[in-house]
Amino acid sequence: MAPPPPSPDIRRALALEYATVAWNVGEAFLTIGLGAVAGSLALVAFGATSIVEVFASIVVIWHLKPGVHPDLARRTFQALRLVAIAFVVLGLALGATAIRDLVSGRVAGESWWGVAYLALTAVVMFALSIAKKKLARRQGLEPLKAEATMTFLDGVLSLGTLTGLALNAALGLWWADPLAALFVSVFALNEGRENWAEAGEIRLRSALSSKP
Repeated sequence: MAPPPPSPDIRRALALEYATVAWNVGEAFLTIGLGAVAGSLALVAFGATSIVEVFASIVVIWHLKPGVHPDLARRTFQALRLVAIAFVVLGLALGATAIRDLVSGRVAGESWWGVAYLALTAVVMFALSIAKKKLARRQGLEPLKAEATMTFLDGVLSLGTLTGLALNAALGLWWADPLAALFVSVFALNEGRENWAEAGEIRLRSALSSKP
């Protein structure tokens, strides 16, 4: 038997996730390219978070697709754990590179194009996050809620990275660029921890509800 068609809210959630994937794929290529040209760790780090966001969105799309897995609680648990692992790997890699650059004193080049693009990204990410959170609350979709928080953080991180790049470009504060990357790293690790804990709570609630 074919699975029932998704509800209007689920279709809207899927559309938001597809839009997030499309934006972040372009964002990853652009910011990593700009970062490589300018020698900016902060821009490269931000592009790496876009790749993680794409992965997280794909996980949520898998979770929202009707008929993919009959056990919703198990699918939700798996989705949150996958997103958490991606965040932790990203946070550790970025943190190590940022600390290396702070210690070595490596100076990044200027990237006003990167500053302008990050300002636009902040607006787009905040708008997507608000729309996702409304749907997640209405439908009780925890992975979508977690990914909406990630999208919001993407907006916050774009502002933080933007600040670091602007300080470096305008005032020559070389340490602002790796410090912005370290800021991204801390947020990524914290979000990974929270998603992992949320997955554990969902598994526990599912186990308790299944007991006779």
